[in-house]
Amino acid sequence: QVQLVESGGGSVQLGGSLRLSCEASGVIGGSFRAFIMAWYRQVPGKQREMVAEITGDDKTRYIDSVKGRFTISRDNYKKMVWLQMTSLNSEDTAVYYCWRKWGSMVVWGQGTQVTVSS
Repeated sequence: QVQLVESGGGSVQLGGSLRLSCEASGVIGGSFRAFIMAWYRQVPGKQREMVAEITGDDKTRYIDSVKGRFTISRDNYKKMVWLQMTSLNSEDTAVYYCWRKWGSMVVWGQGTQVTVSS
């Protein structure tokens, strides 16, 4: 019964920065290391898309639209994942979800709203 809890969402001005956090519960730190973690986002009427992903050994990948602006990181001991977002634009406005996968087991967080305004 792993649970993911996101925080750090909110409103930010165009070009600003925001850092999202995701904390895992119901799992031992040593087990957390084996999880692939990611951040997804979704806007109404659109498909949920993967924004950034990170493996237990810190291998990362990003969608093209956020490369150079977003950075995903993790601390396996603390069982946390972060998404540092900079140079935010209107395209980044969405509900952001923390995601975890281990084998066939997938867990989603409840989501946190990020709104970018001019």
